[in-house]
Amino acid sequence: MNNIDFFEEVMSIRKQRQKAAMATIIRTKGSTPRKIGTKMIIYPDYKLQGTIGGGCGEGEVIEKALFVIETAKPQQLKVDLTDGLFYEDGGICGGIMDVFIEPIF
Repeated sequence: MNNIDFFEEVMSIRKQRQKAAMATIIRTKGSTPRKIGTKMIIYPDYKLQGTIGGGCGEGEVIEKALFVIETAKPQQLKVDLTDGLFYEDGGICGGIMDVFIEPIF
């Protein structure tokens, strides 16, 4: 999804008065699946637009995004891909991503 399509999707969410969250990678350290500025939209029904890399790391972001949708309060999340769990899952990047998650209404 290119930037124009992405922001058209955000405008559509607002116009239709739907709820969703937008996750943006704001900082990376080491090897990560996506880079700074990568965005993803998460809907309450788990529908996704875009990706920040998949695997357990993306799962953490989705879980936090659902909380953001529920509370309407932005959150920042540190996704540590150096943890053993991520290696076992096949997520072998081995870096750290800071992700800012904000509500879209």
